[in-house]
Amino acid sequence: MPVLTISRQMCSFGDDIAEALSRRLGWELITRADLFDRLPGLVLSSYDRHMLTESAKYFLNPYRDEGTFLDRLTKELFAYTEDNPAVLVGFGAQMIYAGRKDALNIRIIAEKSARIMRARKQFRVTDAEAEKILDTADRKHRKFVSTVFGADLADPLLYHQILNTSSMSVDESAATAAALIRQRELEWELERKADQMEIIDHSSLRPVLKNQSEEEFAKILDMYQIDWKYEPKTFPIQWDAEGNVTAAFSPDFYLTKFDTYIELTTMDQRYVTQKNKKVKKVRELYPGTKIKVVYKKDFYSLVERFNLNSGAS
Repeated sequence: MPVLTISRQMCSFGDDIAEALSRRLGWELITRADLFDRLPGLVLSSYDRHMLTESAKYFLNPYRDEGTFLDRLTKELFAYTEDNPAVLVGFGAQMIYAGRKDALNIRIIAEKSARIMRARKQFRVTDAEAEKILDTADRKHRKFVSTVFGADLADPLLYHQILNTSSMSVDESAATAAALIRQRELEWELERKADQMEIIDHSSLRPVLKNQSEEEFAKILDMYQIDWKYEPKTFPIQWDAEGNVTAAFSPDFYLTKFDTYIELTTMDQRYVTQKNKKVKKVRELYPGTKIKVVYKKDFYSLVERFNLNSGAS
């Protein structure tokens, strides 16, 4: 079942957004406070519970000769969410579910000034006291993820979406996250249906070629039973001052067995010169790349040469 993990800064509206998403989606909300009670297979003594609450390092201690507490927690959590879609808040859930297709990881942040204002209101304290409260929470959050998972909590690559709630309401933020989740749910459903298909029409997978020369070359490759891919890769070859790609080159064919790219061309010298320049640039920027510019008149001789080389190997 799908899972949403939420990592949040204190006073970023993270907990409120998590509750709103749980209601919108009809998914179970699981926080650090009730995590252990949701996992009956995770047997803990009162001492274990206390230490897991107080010490990040305790998660890495041995658990009943079955790996660590973290290993068992991960196993039980995966089993639980297999049947129960859930919103998971905190406890490094974004790391536990990292890389899983059934999970979306969201980070909720806000500007320090906005968080201080919210902390003042929530705790009825001064600006200085509010800032101290926030700094302590931030430090403990970072330390937990660093200690248990060896990761940087603030690394943006850990998340599918980062929400800055400095000028957003809880409802606006929840709606933004929900839109991403609904789209991902649709993609999950399409993938599931595709996996259930027993018969795949391979002819429908054949790419649409651009011109007659490419069609002829593809037929020759098929006739000689040479595996190929059509424009499988694009090589950036020019950038502007800001680092944006301004020119790129996509060779027409890639012969998988020979690790060679083929670019077809006409006899028109203008096109030949232009393509040769691009090929030269690719070779300079991507050393070791094998690429050939081929005229139509050389189709058969080239393919026969590859075929002979294949037979000799």
